[in-house]
Amino acid sequence: MDDAERARTGMARRREILGDAYVDRAVAARDEFNADFQDLIARYAWGDIWMRPGLPPETRRLLVLAMMVALNREGEFKLHLRAALEHGVPEATVKEVLLQTAIYCGVPAANTAFHWARDVRAELAAAGDGPRTHS
Repeated sequence: MDDAERARTGMARRREILGDAYVDRAVAARDEFNADFQDLIARYAWGDIWMRPGLPPETRRLLVLAMMVALNREGEFKLHLRAALEHGVPEATVKEVLLQTAIYCGVPAANTAFHWARDVRAELAAAGDGPRTHS
């Protein structure tokens, strides 16, 4: 696959994972300064890593959540949590990932992530898209 195809495939996967509204905002915010970075994300994060067959998308989603807890990246955590819940990752599974981060990332990091998750769950509930509670 060449870079142009990787970019096209990556944008399609990015839309699939994060949703059209988020990607449309990111594309609208593209400018001369950040265009190369946006292209890099489309080609390598979404067009290469997220397209690899070695892990199912749900596993990749859960790994991203755990890594965002470890790195204390609230915005990216909430973005990926919202997308995960909207695409059927069970809330109970997310809870288990956050409990796991308490041991490996630290209790303060997990505590913060539970607060972030509460915010996202409340937003989804207010929008009528409540999180899935089954496992």
